[in-house]
Amino acid sequence: MKEFRDRVAVITGGASGIGFATAERLAAEGMKLAIGDVEPNALESAACKLEAAGAQVLAVHTDVSRAADVERLAQKTLERFGGVHVVFNNAGVAVTGEAWENSLGDWEWVLGVNLWGAIHGIRTFVPILLRQNEPAHVVNTASMAGLTSNPGMAVYNVTKHAVVTLTETLHGDLALRGAKVKASVLCPGFINTRIMDSARNRQSDSRRDPPTPEASALGASIELALREGVKQGFAPSVVAQRVFEAIRDERFYVFAAQPEIFAAVEQRLDEVRAQKNPVTPTVLTE
Repeated sequence: MKEFRDRVAVITGGASGIGFATAERLAAEGMKLAIGDVEPNALESAACKLEAAGAQVLAVHTDVSRAADVERLAQKTLERFGGVHVVFNNAGVAVTGEAWENSLGDWEWVLGVNLWGAIHGIRTFVPILLRQNEPAHVVNTASMAGLTSNPGMAVYNVTKHAVVTLTETLHGDLALRGAKVKASVLCPGFINTRIMDSARNRQSDSRRDPPTPEASALGASIELALREGVKQGFAPSVVAQRVFEAIRDERFYVFAAQPEIFAAVEQRLDEVRAQKNPVTPTVLTE
């Protein structure tokens, strides 16, 4: 995709972090923006900032775990702008904890946003992009956690591994039909966002099981390490630039990660090739 001015980008999780930074970057290319987010006040604030910078913006309250919300986002985008050219399925949340300790509510919430959000985005928008028969691009946000398997992050890891293979398969499906629509998977490492505070947008859930003392201690140590990594992480604008370049250059894998995280991925690949038991990782990934 080479032409951006007056084209339309849809970004979920667009009110903060990577989503908002990407909205700013695409707006700088002259794109019109439809941003969806579950946080109303942040959504309104983001839209105001983008409009103040000269962008044309549609802000739609969107819970990506609900198919109807994503369909409404698409409908409103088409009504306002008449088309869609970039779809960035970016909304994401996180929890920590040992695999057997996470509650049913944990699994349903994170799977709903991280995985079903991407699924709903693909099922809703790709048919629109194909009908338009114009150059277009879909970007799905996974994580370096989709290429590694750190302990204490089962729920998050499962969703991000799933998004990687979902997007790889989407890429193949589009290529087989010779579509003008391309796909990319974004795998960030530690990025300075509010991902560790995503529970602020979680509805009250009576199925949250109280952790055992042992699980609580492990979860606290993992969360502390993750928070420190995120605090020291790359600025979201770094990721936004790489997302833009990937769309422009039709590059599938989009990385923004620290060297030690790439080393952990290499270690995992070496273990798979050698059919060795995994060594417990010492590097956590967002």
